[in-house]
Amino acid sequence: MSLPALLLAAVPSLASPLAEWQVAAGYAVFTVSYFVFALGKLPGMKIDRPGMAIIGAVFMVAFRIVPAADALRFIDFGTLVLLFSMMLVVGCLHLTGFFGWITEQIVTRLRPRHLLPTVIFITGVFSAFFVNDIICLVMVPFVLLATRRMGLKPLPYLLAVATSANIGSVASMTGNPQNMLIGSFSGLTYREFIRHLGPVALLGMVLDWLIIHFMCGNDLEPEEGEDVAAATPHVSTRELRKPAIVIVLVLGGFIAGVPPPMMAAIGAALMLITRTRNPRLVYDEVDWGLLVFFVGLFLIVGGAENSGLTGYLFEIADRFNLQNAGIFTAVTAVLSNLVSNVPAVMLLKALVPAFHDPHTGWLVLAMASTLAGNLTITGSVANLIVVERAHDEVHIGFWDYSRVGIPVTLVTLAVGWAWLAWVR
Repeated sequence: MSLPALLLAAVPSLASPLAEWQVAAGYAVFTVSYFVFALGKLPGMKIDRPGMAIIGAVFMVAFRIVPAADALRFIDFGTLVLLFSMMLVVGCLHLTGFFGWITEQIVTRLRPRHLLPTVIFITGVFSAFFVNDIICLVMVPFVLLATRRMGLKPLPYLLAVATSANIGSVASMTGNPQNMLIGSFSGLTYREFIRHLGPVALLGMVLDWLIIHFMCGNDLEPEEGEDVAAATPHVSTRELRKPAIVIVLVLGGFIAGVPPPMMAAIGAALMLITRTRNPRLVYDEVDWGLLVFFVGLFLIVGGAENSGLTGYLFEIADRFNLQNAGIFTAVTAVLSNLVSNVPAVMLLKALVPAFHDPHTGWLVLAMASTLAGNLTITGSVANLIVVERAHDEVHIGFWDYSRVGIPVTLVTLAVGWAWLAWVR
């Protein structure tokens, strides 16, 4: 049986009859929504990606493309619980000063020639287990501090933060939002994710180090340093005891095979049991827009399935042999840069279950959608966070980023594809 036939049989909602005007409306809502996702906002309007996700989802339900009674069926609550819980856990760690304390102990006690690999591996390892966007928020001020103390130009080290945050996050299910989504739909365990994609992340960080060192070698020589105060207030080890215990418990649960949404929720609940911190401060650490974006996307893609649009995508996938790991890597990388990685994964997730080897298909989707984020300065939220967080002291232009981002992306994608083709 062909790929389109298999997928059509696997999605009962595609058999639901819709009027022609509903089918046309579904196509229109999907097209406009993904157009806005690609641009970041609707031209001439103040509508961003989360806003468009809400609008698109409402129209899908209003036009009865997604029946209101069935709307919840399209929303994967495991993904939302995992994402929300990890935001709470990481937010508590951030407020406690956990990341800052560890980074301060390491980064500011180095020799200049050791700073680049240290920044890359600290950022990458943190991003492997926590949401990479938060790690970028934490690392940028410490990189600026360390480079001022050592008399180094900060640009190469800021590029290292952005690229290694994306590379490191490929290693696990909790590294970034698209991996959480893939983890929920694929059935892969946390250990499988690390076992197959951990080596890709590790080798990718080594390559990132070599490429940045080669491209920015002249900017790595130290000048006269400054006497700069610490970037964070003093944090006692007693304050860090509870978050450290919770993190060990959560990561241990992930590796032991406890369902990630449940384990992350337990960790978030334990973090919120406190007598000293106002919980509203923790809630402010949650990216509510991203959660809304996910809910809207579930309904928009559900409407696309019901209107038959995904049927055409199945035919295209069959025609271009997307089951080939190399082709699927390239398509995923291109689509991730066109519409952003989360919408790309949301769209492509319907194809993978009908692949001859869906296990490898899910891993390729996670690898390519994540590593593709390093291609341009707008390729991932992590890149934009670094640019915005550092803009008062350092201007990072499009070419400043691209001269490192493009080779890093091409090399790591090639390595990721070769590794997954070999370990299969």
